[in-house]
Amino acid sequence: MKTIVIGVIGADVHAVGNKIIEYTLTKAGYNVVNVGVLSSQEDFIDAAIETSASLIIVSSLYGHGELDCRGMRDKCLEAGLDDILLYVGGNIVVGKQDFSEVEKRFKEMGFDRVYPPGIKIEDVLDTIEKDLGGI
Repeated sequence: MKTIVIGVIGADVHAVGNKIIEYTLTKAGYNVVNVGVLSSQEDFIDAAIETSASLIIVSSLYGHGELDCRGMRDKCLEAGLDDILLYVGGNIVVGKQDFSEVEKRFKEMGFDRVYPPGIKIEDVLDTIEKDLGGI
């Protein structure tokens, strides 16, 4: 069974979506480690190391995800998580911005998948399964 670390990064306390993601991934057959809200990059990385996770999913709804996520890939590499997949989604930037530009910036920061506001976790399950090579 593959392990996925999830949580809400930064000074964000939006817990409802986080719980929906946890429930949906657990129901789909994944071992989910939820670091909760108000989480730092280190919280995600430490949980991934402790549980040998294959994927980290970072959520943000308050608009400062871009600042909160900067340098996360580098920290993963420094921690020995060379192969960890990084997903990010939600309201990850301030204001209305062209999503293709937002996606490009996050991919340049080392995120493998970037999702826009309003995406449902159910719509991502096939991609997760494909990226992880199964459940």
